[in-house]
Amino acid sequence: MLNRSDTSDRSGAVNLLKEFIAEKGYTPGDRLPSERELISQLDLKRNALRKGLDALEREGVIWRHVGKGTFISGHDDLDIGMMTDVGHQITPVKMMRARQCIEAVIAREAAINASRKAVKKISEIKERARHASSWAEYETQDDLFHYAIAEAADNILLLALFDQLAKVRRSVAVNTVIRETQRPPEDHSSFTEHDRIFAAIEARDPKAAHDAMWQHISSVSSRLFEEV
Repeated sequence: MLNRSDTSDRSGAVNLLKEFIAEKGYTPGDRLPSERELISQLDLKRNALRKGLDALEREGVIWRHVGKGTFISGHDDLDIGMMTDVGHQITPVKMMRARQCIEAVIAREAAINASRKAVKKISEIKERARHASSWAEYETQDDLFHYAIAEAADNILLLALFDQLAKVRRSVAVNTVIRETQRPPEDHSSFTEHDRIFAAIEARDPKAAHDAMWQHISSVSSRLFEEV
């Protein structure tokens, strides 16, 4: 039976959701119940549930489609192995270059296709990233910001490509960045870059969204590797 204790924090919610998925026998492509139903069935608070779902989304266990629901990802062992192998063969700089090319196009499509709900979601995540109390929290929200944009493009193939890129990114060895502060400073350049990306998507300006994302990934790459 599901253990409903210790569900007040994110790790407890994640464990509970994984147990629920396994117990119910969900397989890749299956849609999970709505948030309201999950709250009722799992006896979770809405905030804890959303944190748990965000964490599972980052892990690649689920993916969410605005207006359609939350689905079990179709990642199998072969797929993960292939992406890990690619990650072992590509340099970090080339990985970032691939991000730049793919995510710029995704941002352009998001500016064309994003629903009002998707735009609101991007905005909320952007603000959570800006007010993160630690670098770890910021990086979590940053990942979710980029995923929300891919989701907003409303193209399942582009979302799948983004997922594959994320797998490679996780497997690429990048030197640990030494942080001089506990949290991102108020003038952290990514905040302004995120604002520009969001503003272009909200304004339905495909070229501006493409260019803003291209510049953002270029800026991140420059900070990490001292070259684009």
